[in-house]
Amino acid sequence: MGAERRERRGSETTPLLKKTRRRSRKEQAAPPSPCPEWMRQRYVLVVMGMLGMINAFTMRACLNVAITQMTAPPSQPGGENKTSDDSCPFDPPAAGSDSSGSAVQKEYPFNWDSEQQGLILGAFYIGYIFTHIPGGQIADRYGGKHTLGLGILATAICTFLTPAACKLGDVAGAVIVRILMGLGEGVTFPAIFVLLAKWAPERERSLMGTIVLAGPQVGTLVGNALSGFFLDWFVWETTFYVYGGLGLAWWFFWCFLCYSDPNQHPFIGDKELKYLNDNVTGLKEQDNEKEHVKTPWKSILTSMPVLALITTEVGHDWGFYTMVTDLPKYMSDVQHFKISSNGTMSALPFICMWISSMVLSATGDWITSKRVISNTLLRKIFTTIGSVGPGAFLLWASYAGCNKYFVVALFCIGMTTMGAFYPGMRVNALDLSPRHAGTIGALMNGTGALAGVAAPYAIGLIAPNGLMSEWQTVFIINFAIMGITNVAFIIWGSGERQWWDDPHGKPPGHVEDPEDDIKAVKGPAMASTAM
Repeated sequence: MGAERRERRGSETTPLLKKTRRRSRKEQAAPPSPCPEWMRQRYVLVVMGMLGMINAFTMRACLNVAITQMTAPPSQPGGENKTSDDSCPFDPPAAGSDSSGSAVQKEYPFNWDSEQQGLILGAFYIGYIFTHIPGGQIADRYGGKHTLGLGILATAICTFLTPAACKLGDVAGAVIVRILMGLGEGVTFPAIFVLLAKWAPERERSLMGTIVLAGPQVGTLVGNALSGFFLDWFVWETTFYVYGGLGLAWWFFWCFLCYSDPNQHPFIGDKELKYLNDNVTGLKEQDNEKEHVKTPWKSILTSMPVLALITTEVGHDWGFYTMVTDLPKYMSDVQHFKISSNGTMSALPFICMWISSMVLSATGDWITSKRVISNTLLRKIFTTIGSVGPGAFLLWASYAGCNKYFVVALFCIGMTTMGAFYPGMRVNALDLSPRHAGTIGALMNGTGALAGVAAPYAIGLIAPNGLMSEWQTVFIINFAIMGITNVAFIIWGSGERQWWDDPHGKPPGHVEDPEDDIKAVKGPAMASTAM
């Protein structure tokens, strides 16, 4: 009997002893944290994520300004300035003139017409579309750290190669290198959604998500402003080398500072780790079966809230990419800003958008914490402001004539209202499905990228001469697309977690089936063999 008791007591304590020994070995092997307790690692990840998105969009957007100095504008054939009733006057002395105001023939390295420029600017999004779904799946399965890092690394390398590609291959070379850039950058948004699902507590979700996802505005404004400076003082190639170098520098620090999961982070404090494990949905539900859970493709693709989100994303991206890719062209071709001020004027609306997105996201988090209104209503209100406001003010700007600074002011007001998208539909994938946020983010951004392909090319066809009336048509179409797509989100959008996010969840009105739990985890093919 004594031997049996000793054996039983030994078997009961063995798991606890083993767990204690494993913990002791882990603590002994772990290096002391170089970070003070107050340095929250979730905020380090947010800052680095935002800087990564800034780098991604400066590299994406620098060609939008550089192209105005790489090829002659349509309003300046043969290097001579001309104006008409449908075009604004040049500032004296005009760009391309000497100090006396006489016309000077300006040499451009390329001879691309408006249609070719639209093709080059839109080529990025051809590659961008194809890596969204694979990027989301890879990030969901293996983590967002290296998915995001390698995507931006590939973009930085292609940015370095852009001047050489343009010189060697002309239009074809520019299109190819831009497609390759898009392939690399296509994984960034899905990876960001996966990282936020593992690091953002519910009460901080809007603000943390907006800080990271505001990187595109900051990247665009930095890219526009600094590109104007580089093009005014240096050769046009400089802008690509500077932004490519900054992308490489970011990748180096990202590899050492950030991790896919708080539980993998060697330097995170115990208090923060416990807080995140208790308050982050994506961590609370993380377990050993996670890697075997199948993506519920049928449920996702037939979910009305997801389809409404994707539809609204297309409208948002049409308006946003119209501004990102073609605002510098509008400032140059219609308003005739000099290159030294074009970059700054093109950047101002994105500064306004960034500030408003921060303020509105903090407001959204406060509303969420106080439970003033439902999360669904909150997302719909902000999304509607972000759809109707930009469409209306950008259209007004196109009819404001040649009052340059009033036009810029209207652009700024329009982009300020677009900042409401970020506490609206931009973080909605995290509401609907923390577990599959990367996949949904890939679907919405991949589909939205179609607007990135179509908008620049369509603008090249609609406004080949850079005339004011042509650009008015551009902004009428923009207003219609943003308004119509928003209706879908008003009707079918949701801010609540969907039943299919839980692998054991049941749809409304479901009749219990003993095989359901096995199908959810192992797939239908394994259910019959398991029963």
